[in-house]
Amino acid sequence: MPGRAGRTGVIRTPHGEIRTPAFIPVGTQATVKAVLPETMKELGAQALLANAYHLYLQPGPDIIDEAGGLSAFMNWPGPTFTDSGGFQVLSLGAGFRKVLAMDAERIQADDIIAEGKERLANVDDDGVTFRSHLDGSSHRFTPEVSIRIQHQLGADIIFAFDELTTLVNTRGYQERSVQRTHDWAVRCLAEHRRQHEARPDKPEQALFGVVQGAQYEDLRRRAARGLVTIGAHAGPAEGLEFDGYGIGGALEKQNLATIVGWVVDELPADKPRHLLGISEPDDLFDAIAAGADTFDCVSPSRVARNAAVYSTTGRFNITNARFRRDFTPIDADCDCYTCAHYTKAYIHHLFKAKEILSATLCTIHNERFVVRLVDRIRAAIETGDFDELRADVLGRYYATRTP
Repeated sequence: MPGRAGRTGVIRTPHGEIRTPAFIPVGTQATVKAVLPETMKELGAQALLANAYHLYLQPGPDIIDEAGGLSAFMNWPGPTFTDSGGFQVLSLGAGFRKVLAMDAERIQADDIIAEGKERLANVDDDGVTFRSHLDGSSHRFTPEVSIRIQHQLGADIIFAFDELTTLVNTRGYQERSVQRTHDWAVRCLAEHRRQHEARPDKPEQALFGVVQGAQYEDLRRRAARGLVTIGAHAGPAEGLEFDGYGIGGALEKQNLATIVGWVVDELPADKPRHLLGISEPDDLFDAIAAGADTFDCVSPSRVARNAAVYSTTGRFNITNARFRRDFTPIDADCDCYTCAHYTKAYIHHLFKAKEILSATLCTIHNERFVVRLVDRIRAAIETGDFDELRADVLGRYYATRTP
């Protein structure tokens, strides 16, 4: 159901339907940290996303394949996504942990390196050679390797292997990278077909292409158009097309809606669009209004383990002293298990006592908060109340934010 403020729809997979817009919680290593898969289902998650890089290193895609695929391995009854591993290959391989944060005055713009560290990821036109963040061992991902790994993992929706760039890469490098990602996309489609033909007994998997191009309108539009028309040209992917599209890469928060809008203009209306790596309320409203359908982000679970929790009036740290004797729930407006049964004072105590349960309770709350918010947005689109919901939610959530 398209509309001025986004659209609703349904993605059908072998493991069930996903009603969109939808937030897809991240279970990087086949688990949302500290939370049972059954609990994720109870709090309303429609699908989970795991990471091909991490599962390739441990336990190995062959083990997950032997177990019957990702859903069976982790006892998750619903749809699954896996990302291609490209982000982790380049960010962890370069020594940056989860976020590439680089100072343009102190590094070469055409390199991805960590200050004071050996370069651990090297990109060429064929793929990426990288060092494991676990033990330093050397590995290589190519488009074909990434797709084979994702077929073994067996997720319902998988992503083409793409090159991660950053905002400090030069315009010239971004142009070369967009072309490289396009060439890799052709190879991903061809390998995707080979894997389906070689494994006819396995459930169908949907392959999404990934649109790069940083903050350049012409590059974003060119990248999107290129992915849409790949199958129209003679070559290894002739006659093939992507089942959906991911929007990834470097962008600044204030440009998010604009960039999504450029890309959506170039993509077919009947294919889903997944925006990688967002979960903040304003970003969700902006992205949905611009036409994105699904989203994933590790942030709700990561910040929960560090005592940061969401509420209708903003995010706060539950270890603050004022919560020591606060016997109210994290958020009186929340319907999650944690808010129904536990108080801020108790959770404050758990963190101070370094009890593992603290992470479980806060992760349940944060994941439910974001899942429920996107569910409310979906309902508001259906009823024509998107603008009113947006004004109400963001007005309260950011009421105390410093300009």
